[in-house]
Formats: sequence, structure tokens, C-alpha cells
Amino acid sequence: MPHANEARPDWHASGADAVARELGVDLDEGLSHSTAADRLERHGSNELSTGRRRTLLRIVLAQFSDFMIVVLLVAAVVSGVVGEPQDAIAILVILAVNAAIGAAQEHRAEEAIAALRQMAAPIARVKRGGAWIDASTAELVPGDVVGLEAGDVVGADVRLVSASGLRIDEAPLTGESQPIDKQSESLASTAVPLAERANMAFAGTLVTAGRAEAIVTATGAATELGRIAGLLEQAGVVKTPLQRRLTHFGRRLALAVLAICAALFFAGLARGEPRALMFLTAVTLAVAAIPEALPAVVSVSLALGARKMSRRKALVRKLAAVESLGSVTYICTDKTGTLTQNRMRVEVVFAGGERREELPPQSAAEPWNRLARAMTLNNDASPERGDPTEVALLAAAAAAGYTQPELERTEPRIGEIAFDGDRRRMTTVHATENGRAVVLVKGAPEVVLARCGAADRADREAALRQAEQLAQGGFRVLAFAGRELEQVPHRIDAKALETQLDFLGLAALADPPRPEAADAVRLCKQAGITPVMITGDHAATAWSIACRLGVADEAQGRDVVTGDELEELSQAELAVRVRTARVYARISPEQKLAIVRTLQEGGEYVAMTGDGVNDAPALKRAEIGVAMGLQGTEVAREAADIVLLDDNFSTIVAAVREGRRVFDNVRKFVKYTMTSNSGEIWTLSIAPLLGLPIPLLPIQILWINLVTDGLPGLALAAEPEERDVMERPPRPPGESLFAGGMAFHIVCIGLLIAGLSIASQAWAIGRGSENWQSVVFTVLTFSQLAHALVIRSEKESLFSRGLRSNLALIGSIALTTALQLAVLYVPALARVLHTSPLTCVELGLCFASPVVVVAAAELEKWLVRRGVLYRKSRRT
Repeated sequence: MPHANEARPDWHASGADAVARELGVDLDEGLSHSTAADRLERHGSNELSTGRRRTLLRIVLAQFSDFMIVVLLVAAVVSGVVGEPQDAIAILVILAVNAAIGAAQEHRAEEAIAALRQMAAPIARVKRGGAWIDASTAELVPGDVVGLEAGDVVGADVRLVSASGLRIDEAPLTGESQPIDKQSESLASTAVPLAERANMAFAGTLVTAGRAEAIVTATGAATELGRIAGLLEQAGVVKTPLQRRLTHFGRRLALAVLAICAALFFAGLARGEPRALMFLTAVTLAVAAIPEALPAVVSVSLALGARKMSRRKALVRKLAAVESLGSVTYICTDKTGTLTQNRMRVEVVFAGGERREELPPQSAAEPWNRLARAMTLNNDASPERGDPTEVALLAAAAAAGYTQPELERTEPRIGEIAFDGDRRRMTTVHATENGRAVVLVKGAPEVVLARCGAADRADREAALRQAEQLAQGGFRVLAFAGRELEQVPHRIDAKALETQLDFLGLAALADPPRPEAADAVRLCKQAGITPVMITGDHAATAWSIACRLGVADEAQGRDVVTGDELEELSQAELAVRVRTARVYARISPEQKLAIVRTLQEGGEYVAMTGDGVNDAPALKRAEIGVAMGLQGTEVAREAADIVLLDDNFSTIVAAVREGRRVFDNVRKFVKYTMTSNSGEIWTLSIAPLLGLPIPLLPIQILWINLVTDGLPGLALAAEPEERDVMERPPRPPGESLFAGGMAFHIVCIGLLIAGLSIASQAWAIGRGSENWQSVVFTVLTFSQLAHALVIRSEKESLFSRGLRSNLALIGSIALTTALQLAVLYVPALARVLHTSPLTCVELGLCFASPVVVVAAAELEKWLVRRGVLYRKSRRT
């Protein structure tokens, strides 16, 4: 179809004139204003659709969608119906606090991240009706002739018509770490990866040098940027591990509680208990058995984790992401700007047959002095801005004492021949003293060395071997040469000047790894997490960085999966390949998404890090998307769950550590509250079977559930991490929340607490005490508090962990103990909960009984440390 708005795969294979004919435009005149208006109406504005931001109301309502929350809402309604409004109010207050915590964090993150998917420049230089005008990029249409120059952000996908020294930074789109040299000639093949389409420029990329004219070939959603935005819509959202576990737990718990309460109700009726009392007791037990505080504890744990992470420069956009990070088994990381510094640096210099990591000081002998002068003078950048490669050359020379202003003052530039993609070199001419001049050339080693004199043949061959070796190691290699002239040339002519040159040396540049990245990778591996590099950069560069950081093992031989190789794999073959591949290069956005999906289908929990537009679909699809905040694009930040405000890869490791701590603390709360509830259920169920009265009143059950469970449970959210938190493997994807012997602990310790409570009841009744119900009430309460104290670690003894590491828990236990004593000895409170003051002997028994719980839990941990218990169950 003529004038179609398409991100076609073959524009680069057609000549500029053929593209102009197909798009119906005269390159000298551009489109007429009327034609441009017609096409704008037909194709629409050159903009990307932006997703609607969630309102605060929608964020709040989303907090009530979890299954456990729904169960608690039903429990609140039932409590109100059966005449216990205070219980209904208590549950609703807890749910409101939970919703407020979650909504506040998510709303704060929404405010912190502006929803800016559009990366086009606001103004474009466009030829309309034979004249150049400034127009909004939103008004660009297919067929428009546009002008590009250094500093411009490309407003649409374009086919270059002419180019002079044009270089474009495509890192946000392709992951390529270095600006790309562009030219206007058609390419021989249609099957050319996006990163190698040298005669195309794409929306959202930055012109770093040179100028060009081009024809717009695609706008809006039809651009490569728009295609990635479309992938974002398809990526879907995956539930976090904790959400899945809690949903499963909530459903099973609800069914179990209903069965137990029904059995208790009918058993009471069989014993002749009043129907109304048994119904109220069964309903109360049902409410008590469901851990009302669990949603609040989860939210508090995640919020505390998010706050700690924000202090470490990680902004959490979704609270559930905190815990999910602790579950990941694979981290698929981008290279450019994530593992590397996203800035070029001279890593190796070679001159006079000698290779060094940096230039020697300015006082050094030749040829180092001439090489450093060439790096400084044959350069269009300044130390603050310019082409990243040239800025890096200046920085390397400046570190050795060669300053650009001083050298340009003594040897001013009097002529130049600009770099372009065909010549692959740049030449400058500088005046020296006594009317003489010097010619300096830099460029591709094979091009520059070919123009050196015959006397340098041996040096040329050695330099070529060195350049090839460096290039294979992933470096960008530039050669420098020069010659001295007896007089200043009358005209700047390449043929006359670029011949019989003296070889000066080589400079090898790379985007260096972040200093902390290697340690972060090592810690990931230590924690059982597999780091994988996925980049749009060259295979050699990717492999070099991967080996330097420890992502890949150089001793095992080079193993890089390229985009072309990936394209040939079937889904079954890809599922096998992703298990061993650690480095992917020249990967497209669709392939990144396919890698993440394939890992997930294999049962892995995947975190994806990145900063570019090309990372956004995979960021959204992964269980955890981690975007860079400083150098990352808005599209990537919008798609991510966590944004690193300092772009520091090691922050991810700190986040994993925090995620594991959060999950450990949620497990501790579940262990604590379910053991407590188990003790209550066993007490209420077994006592009547032994011929004893029902031990507790409904109001006392709810007091234990809301006060005794709630305050210490919330304090467990502040428990510090376990000592081995980063030395154990990630939790298996299908692992139950109750793995590691938790279910056994809940049943056994629950039975122990029930046994102590029933024994105290029988003892008090046997002594003829009228306080027997208060005795049972207090023994049950204090036993649960002692249990909270001893389960702060799954393996470590309470006595080695100490009491001061979680003062919030100690304070909550002290406060709960004081409240329990208050309901016994303060008459107004005693009347509400139907208690009576205990004697010294009775109170002593209440304080002594929990010691048995501490001893039993400590014995269990000792057996775990000795490897006797739970050997087949994976501890998390």
C-alpha cells in the first residue's frame, strides 16, 4: 500500500530514491502541507499511547482483592450478625490498616515515577513545501523529509538519505554500548539485525555527532519504539510467590476451620451444651483460627522492607516485589548501564611494541608522548560533552597530564577531514612552531595502518595482531598515526596528507564493569541465584564483560548465544538451551521476552534488570522487573517493580537479602499465629472429651487472638535477618509455606500448649479454685508469648541470638503481659472479660508453664542443627 506507516524489515535494503518513490515524496521539496495534513489524519499523531494511571481509589480497592482478605470480611460480617460487634469492628480496623499501608506505598511510588512512555523529541526540523520548518514531532508523517544534527533525539523511524559524520546512541533501544556510525547506502541483505541497520535511525535514539537528512518511514505505534510498547501490553503480570502461597494457604485454612468448628458444634450439642453457646463458641473459634493479623503483618513486613530498601537507593513501586526478590532463581541482567558504567574508558594502550593499561606520565619518552598528543588533539569532544569515545580518549590523556586547552594553544587546529562511515578515519592538521605543521589520523586499525610508511611494516604487523587480539576481547580499538610537514599545507587534501604516516599506537576502549558488580554476581551465585547476561551488544564484548564479572567461566570456552542462533531454535530446543546459556548477545526485545517466558515455564522465578526501552517488555513479564533510575528510560521505569535510584547492581543483592528476610519473618508469624491457634483449637476440642468444662469464653478467645497474637506478630516483622540468609538456595517454586517442618512444629507445639492449658485447668478444678478459667486463660496467653520469643530463628538458639536484636518484640511481649495482668486485676476490665484475680501460687504456675514451651522449641532447634530433624525437608 503506498505511503503505508510500517516498521518494515526491508527499508534498509532499498535505495534512498526507491524509498522516496514508495513513500511519494520529492526529496528536494518534501511533502506539501496539504499532503502532510492528509497523512496525519490517516495515520494519526506520531505519539505512543500512554497507559492510564491508577487512581488512589483503585489502588485502595485493589488491597481488598486477596482471598484471605475476603475470608476476613466474611468473618467480620458473621461476628456482627451473631452479636459480637466489637469483634467485627476489630477485624475491620485491621483490614483498614492493612489497606492503608499497601495503598500508601503504591501511591507514593506512582507519584515518584512519572508515566512518560513517549521518548520522541518535542520539535523536529522538517522540509515542507520546499522550505525547512520547525514542527512538533507529533505532526511527523511517513514520507516527511527531516534533518538531524548532534544533540537531536530522533522523532520517528527514518531511512537516511545523506549523512556526514553521523553517529547515533542506540543504547536505549538496542543495548549497544557505543554510538553507531551511520551512512546512507542501502544494505545488501534484508535479514539484518536492528542494531546493524546502519542506514536507519529510530525513534527515541540520540544523535551524538554529525548531521543527516532522512525520510520518515514509520511513526507512532508503527515505530520500533511503538512495537516495544505493544509488547508491554502483551507481557502480562505474574503473581508473586508470596501471593500464590498465601492464596493457597487461605483456601485450605478456610476449609479446615469450617470442618473443625462444625465438629466442635455438634460434639457440644451431643454433650447437652446450650445450642446458642455452642454456636457462638464455634463461630468465635472460627474467627480466632483465621489469622486476622496476617495481612497486616505481611503489609508491615513489606513496608518496612521497602523503607530499608529506599534508604539503600531502591524505590519499591509494588510492595509485593520486596518479598518476591527473595524468591528469584534467575537474574537476567542487561549489560550496558547495569553491569557496566555506560561510559567508555581507555583500558589498554599500545605503542612501541609495549602494552599498558594506561598512558605513562607526561614526562615519559616517545612514542607515548606523541600518542597522548594525538589522542588529545585529534578530538572533537570536550571533557564534559561530546562523543563518548572521544571523551574517554581525552580523559585518558588528561590523567597522564595532557590537557586539551594547553595543547590546542601550542598546536592549534588549522584543518580537518571529518570521520565518516566510508573513510573510517578522521584527520586533523595542526600548526607548530617555525611555520611547520603536523598531521594526525585516527580510525580503524586496518585502515590507518595501511597508510603508514613501508619502514613501519614490522610495527604494522605487530599492531594488527594486537588490534585483532583486543577486538576479540570485546574492546573497541582505534589506531593513531601522524606525520610532520615542513610547511603548512595550502589545502586540506586526503590523498596528499594521509600517506607515509608514522604509526603512533593503539587505544582500546570499553564500557568498563561497575566496581561493585563482580562482588554482587559472586553473592548471587553464593545465594543459589543464576545470573544471566542478555544484551543487544556484540558477542565478543558481552563475553568479555561476562568473564570479567564472573557471570561466565572463561575456562569452559566461549559460549554466547546470539539472536540469529536463537531465531533458529524451536521452543523445545530453547527450553533446553536456557538451562546452560549464561550470555546472550544481539538479542531483540521479543527474544528477551521469550527467554524470560521459557525460564518461567521451566519453573524458575525470574528477575529482569535493565535500563533501556528494549528491556521494558521483559521487565514487565518477569516476576520482578528492576529498572535503573539515573540512566534508565521512563518506559523501563514504568514497566518495573523496583527502580534503583543509584543504578547500582549491588543494590539488587541487598534487595534479595531484604526479600529473604521479609519472607522469613512472614513464615515466623505464620508459625507463631498458627501454633497459637492450634493450641486454642486443641484446648477447646480436647477438654470436653476429657469431661472438663469448655475452658474459655468467646470473648477470651478473641482477646487472645487479637491482642496476644497481634502485637508480638507485628513485632516479628522487625526481626533481623538470619545469619545464613545469603548462604542458602532460593526457595523451590512449588514449595509450601509450611515447608521445613513448620506443619509438624505447629501441630506438636500446639498440642504441648493445649496440654499445659488443660493440665492447669484440671489442677485448678481439682484444688476447688473458682479461678480455673482465668488460670487456663493466662497459661494459654503466656505460653504463646514465650513461643513468640523462641521462634525468632529457625535454627539459632534464643540464648545465642540474644534479646536485644529485636527490642520491638521484647516491648510487645512486655506490653501484652501487662495487659493480661490488667484484665486479671483491674476490676473494670475483669468484668468485661469475665476473669478473676489469681493467687500467688496460681500466678506462679502461669509464669512457670511457658518454660516448658521454650525448652521444647529449643530442643527442636538443637536437633535441626545436628541434622536429626527435617533432613529431607528443604529449609528456607
